[in-house]
This record gives sequence, structure tokens and C-alpha cells, in this order.
Amino acid sequence: MIWDNNEDIRLIECANDKRTIQKHLNECREERRPYVFVTNTMNIKPLHRLLVPVSMLEEETYKAEICTYLARKTGAHIILLQANDYGSHARQNMNRIVTHIKAVMERTGEQISYEVAQAKKDSFSLVREASERQRDFRHDLLILTASRDYGLDDILFGPPERKAIQRALVPVMLVNPREDLFSLCD
Repeated sequence: MIWDNNEDIRLIECANDKRTIQKHLNECREERRPYVFVTNTMNIKPLHRLLVPVSMLEEETYKAEICTYLARKTGAHIILLQANDYGSHARQNMNRIVTHIKAVMERTGEQISYEVAQAKKDSFSLVREASERQRDFRHDLLILTASRDYGLDDILFGPPERKAIQRALVPVMLVNPREDLFSLCD
């Protein structure tokens, strides 16, 4: 796997229970690199398809660098899942990610396989939809943006990324959205 013995990506292997996952999420709040959760219930395969949900939040564009890096290293196909929002923010974020992918292809001369898929849900339910539609997309890795701050609903009910990790049948990579905390360059 791309994250085995890779100093740029942290691997977290743990049991699939909410307390254990939440403990690791709390530990990673200040992590300076992407981190991959692999629980005892996940099917680990070589990376052929990456699912990247794209919502209205500005930090979603940070995933462009990560998915492009992984696609170049593994030859994986990128599936960009755009939130079904009424506003234009999700579409603008999607355009920024596609522009980044095209710029990397132009700069390196490499082909990066990608597609844009339309989600059924809006930005607020996108992480849940991505974790529930695993059989539709047949992806090998789910790439999510970690919550910047936990709000009251996250404290009471748990953050969406913890729920996605618990539901996931494949490893889940979390990207810390704070620009000053990590950099993984192409």
C-alpha cells in the first residue's frame, strides 16, 4: 500500500468502535500530514479507485493535492463526488480540483484518470452518502476532510468522519484542512 512505510502519510490501525476511533481522531487534531484509518472490519486492497466527496466548504479543495498525488503514485482512478447543492460553492470547489488535476497533467505529462459524479445529497449529508454508496462506486479509499472544529452536534452525536470510518468497508484517509499544518507536494 502507498501508506505503508510512507512518512508523508500516517497509518492508524484500530478496532471499529466509536471510542477507539474518536480517541485517534482527537490525537490527530494537530497532525501535519494526511492520516489513514484502517479498522479490523475493512477490506484492504491495492488502490484502483479513490472516492473524493466535494462539498461547499472551502477546505475541500485541499483534497486536490492529495488525490492527485495518490493517483500519480498508484495509477488509481479518481471519482469526484460533487454535493447536490443549490448554491455554487460545491461546483466552484469541484472546478478548482479539476483545474488542479489538469495542471498537474500538463506540468508532468502524465495522464490522471478522473470523473465527476453528482451526489444525491447536499453538502451536509455528503460524507454519509459517500460512506453508504461504497458498492456503487467500488472504491478502494475514501478521502475526507477532517472537521476543523467540533460543534455542539459533533460533541453530542460524534463527528461525521468518525461515523464514516465506522461505516466504511475500505480505508478512510482524512486530510487536515488547516493550510499551515501540512503540505504534500506533487
